Amino acid sequence: MTAPATPSLSPPALFWRFLKFGALAFGGPVAQIAMIRQALVEEEHWISKDQFNRLVAVMQVLPGPEAHELCVHLGVRAGGRLGGLAAGLGFMAPGFVLMLALAWAYTLILITGTAFGALFLGVQAAVIALIIRAVHRIGEHILANAALWAIALAAAAASLAGVSFWIVLPTAGAAHALWAGGRRLPAALAVAAAAALALTLPASLGPATTAATTSTPTTLALFLAGLKGGLLTFGGAYTAIPFVRADTVSKGWLGDAAFLDGLGLSGLLPAPLVIFVTFVGFVAAGLSGAIAITAGMFLPAFAFSLLFYEHLERVTDDPRLIHALEGIAAGVVGLIAVTLIDLTRTAATASPNLAISAAITATGLALLYRWKNKLAPLAAVGLGAAVGLPLLG
Repeated sequence: MTAPATPSLSPPALFWRFLKFGALAFGGPVAQIAMIRQALVEEEHWISKDQFNRLVAVMQVLPGPEAHELCVHLGVRAGGRLGGLAAGLGFMAPGFVLMLALAWAYTLILITGTAFGALFLGVQAAVIALIIRAVHRIGEHILANAALWAIALAAAAASLAGVSFWIVLPTAGAAHALWAGGRRLPAALAVAAAAALALTLPASLGPATTAATTSTPTTLALFLAGLKGGLLTFGGAYTAIPFVRADTVSKGWLGDAAFLDGLGLSGLLPAPLVIFVTFVGFVAAGLSGAIAITAGMFLPAFAFSLLFYEHLERVTDDPRLIHALEGIAAGVVGLIAVTLIDLTRTAATASPNLAISAAITATGLALLYRWKNKLAPLAAVGLGAAVGLPLLG
């Protein structure tokens, strides 16, 4: 067998190499990582199978789209920091450009009361199925024991009670790190302290409400919204939904219907699923908004590999960090479950025929559970559009 040896490539060569991966990146992170593994491990022998598996495990612990982080890391191996930057930009470029084009077209067409509106109502019902399946899949991966289940349920309850995620998630991480380390009393005290803080928190510092307020989106605000989502994306792109939604929909920059439409379109593109933020930014504030929120979302995915390349594996071997990240991830599962309830309510309210929308969601779920193929999300969204166009107009 050929001994693994990462080639030395220039940044332009790495950009082009990973641009090809990006153009074929359909089907979510599992399919994307499998494609990279086949090309760079099985065929070109950049690194060994064991090294690649360890690298994937590290990326799954960190927040952010793991397939993109993997590309950046491999780019650093082949061409240094500039090579990593080029590889990451190449991988995300096709999806970013395509989403920009779709968002631009979306803002030009008349939606309400038209055939396009009926089509997107079907898409929204299908997207609910995608999010339900994602919550289940993420939960299966993250909620590995009773303590993590308890954290997820407590986070959901706290979110429903109006407690800010700035309190919920740090508490979840600290409590699980203490609990897993055998320090049960400090874990309970951490939860009690967080509850006391939530009760005394001024309303102005609380979470964004689901009722949209009116404000003007700025480039900085959209960048920070993306950055927050990028730093808190654990276990899959859909975990970014509650944070991005709170910082955009709740401020009146776009509606839940458009937000759901962006999620549906993101599932059709060759890109990390977090590319939905490009749509959100464009609808909210045009091209500058799309660039700002996308830059914020992907900045952590670049930064972890570019800044901490030599230390990633060693840092993520620290059991205390692992337990804290597991607790945060469990808390995010609870938050996204609550957001799913809100989005489902929005989609149901917008539908002119709740029975048809429910049937689209149920059929999409059956398809996602029974057809184990990377094209299943595309098929579910396409089915929603095809049924919504004639029946929801």
